Amino acid sequence: MSLNTEQFAAANKATVDSLLAVANTALASAERIAALNLNTARAALEDTASGVQSVMGAKDPQAALAAQSSLAQPAVDKAVAYSRSIYEITSETQQELAKMVEAQFGDFQKSMASMVELAAKSAPAGSEGAVAAIQNAIAAANSAFGNMNAMAKQFADAAQANIAAVTKQK
Repeated sequence: MSLNTEQFAAANKATVDSLLAVANTALASAERIAALNLNTARAALEDTASGVQSVMGAKDPQAALAAQSSLAQPAVDKAVAYSRSIYEITSETQQELAKMVEAQFGDFQKSMASMVELAAKSAPAGSEGAVAAIQNAIAAANSAFGNMNAMAKQFADAAQANIAAVTKQK
């Protein structure tokens, strides 16, 4: 049971491709968040300037107070919209990364199963117990991954429900 040069090269290429996909996904997410932050900062600056002009243009203290009070609700609405956008970006990124991990784990499972099968065929007599132990360990890892994946999905669903509840209150 030895790896030949082509198998080694293919494994290395697959690893590099996976790392590049993860890096590209992370960079795309960072780019979206940076753009959102820049746009939010620009809008906040414009709103502040507009608010200051409204307050400064007031004819009396009552009008200044009314102008200042009228700025509060739009600021809250924008903060909620910003939070929702950040959540959407991170949620989409998490889903993309989870798909990549699932695909990689599926490929890993297949290669491990074929390696164990090959090892079982070429193993000396009396090593059936060791092969069975390896197969049980792989089954346990598969089960743990399935449980972890299910918990991550439950957490994501709960977070999404919480965000939806908060935005409905607005």
